[in-house]
Amino acid sequence: MKELLKETHMLDFNDSRIQSLIENRGWKDLEQFECIKAIYLYVRDEILFGYNIDDSISASKVLSDGYGQCNTKGTLFMALLRACKIPCRVHGFTIDKQLQKGAMTGIVYKNAPQNVFHSWVEVYLDDTWYELEAFILDKKYLNKLQKINSQCSGAFCGYGVAVKDFQNPVIDFERNNTYIQSEGINQDFGIYNSPDELLTEHHQEMSIVKAFAYRHFGRHLMNKNVKRIRDAKV
Repeated sequence: MKELLKETHMLDFNDSRIQSLIENRGWKDLEQFECIKAIYLYVRDEILFGYNIDDSISASKVLSDGYGQCNTKGTLFMALLRACKIPCRVHGFTIDKQLQKGAMTGIVYKNAPQNVFHSWVEVYLDDTWYELEAFILDKKYLNKLQKINSQCSGAFCGYGVAVKDFQNPVIDFERNNTYIQSEGINQDFGIYNSPDELLTEHHQEMSIVKAFAYRHFGRHLMNKNVKRIRDAKV
């Protein structure tokens, strides 16, 4: 378990901003389950769904950005958990790009890689590993997406979602697994002690030109689309 509590370059939980957040929220004073739940809700709903410049950014950078996607929000989630002495690890995958359709549009979607790098966090509590993925989408964004697509009562794939029951996804942690994109998984890379280790073996496969276009143009368009949905009047 020592390996699953370590600080790393990406899990930089001794950063002053992360330590101040933890102290201000009083997370270290909570019982372990309540601590995990509080951190989970913070990462899910107060760190908004959005696209950062790169999967390899540190937890403190995600916190500074105030938004993230599966991989980057997962990095922050893990750093906060480890700072509170809660063991966690990361499970790597790819998902089909169809899951991102709607968040990605037009030329951005057309030129996106077919297999999108993805991960979720696994947390150890009471001798059980829990798979937590549904922190990716903030509740305001998801609720608005559900209202816009209120006619959908079954499976849904798009806009960052891939679930069997769109109106009732399992997104709250009550000693259970939570998922919001798991139905889009098409490749399993296995479990790693940290995102640093995962990224040394697997990463988003993209040409230099496409990577540049994503960093400087594509992700900004995607973030505008996400904000438009979150702010929509339904």
